[in-house]
Amino acid sequence: MRFLRAACLLLGVGLGLMACQTNDLAEPPAPLGDFALGHNIVVTSNMQKVAISRNASGEDWEAALEKAIDQRFGRYQGEKLYNIGVSIDAFALAPPGVPLVLNPKSALGITVTIWDDAAQKKLNEEGKQIIVMEKMSGETVLGSGLTQSAAKQMEILSYNAAKAIEGWLLENPEWFGLPPKAETTGPAPTTFGATAPSAAPAAATAAAPITVEPVTTLTE
Repeated sequence: MRFLRAACLLLGVGLGLMACQTNDLAEPPAPLGDFALGHNIVVTSNMQKVAISRNASGEDWEAALEKAIDQRFGRYQGEKLYNIGVSIDAFALAPPGVPLVLNPKSALGITVTIWDDAAQKKLNEEGKQIIVMEKMSGETVLGSGLTQSAAKQMEILSYNAAKAIEGWLLENPEWFGLPPKAETTGPAPTTFGATAPSAAPAAATAAAPITVEPVTTLTE
């Protein structure tokens, strides 16, 4: 329910979190110690749709996000397996034909858990909540529902979500056999400057959401 309320605000008045969309998957991945992707599980049993949204099935969301996670984390070739579990909490896919004054944006809210496969234990006791949105661009300034299909919107949001998960893992290098990051004074939101695939290569409790900064939009 928390993500449904947040996404309603984001969709209606353009407040909140933005996302990043330009393809960086061909670049070498950031160092992540002994990480290698084990199980990649996305569930939608508690997923909610924001009222002003296109329809999308749980199966389609699971396929889109699992693909994005495989593409991003399959690049890591560490010596230990880590499992990523994601619950999709809420989504909004901007529909066509909505008045310009509303300027709807697509959004996705997820909760993430990471597991050490060999030890069979969670690395984060509380699920990490992440909200991502599409970036404002020439294609989305009138609402992406007018210029993009639901499948394209889901691809962009899934890419942004996988990128945000990667950024969160990079903030916790000690999970993967690396020295911990130096502590900073006071809490600060996580920020990302990511990029979404033009042609991409081959359930828990609350925590603070990740904030992502916009870059350019996804292209075919």
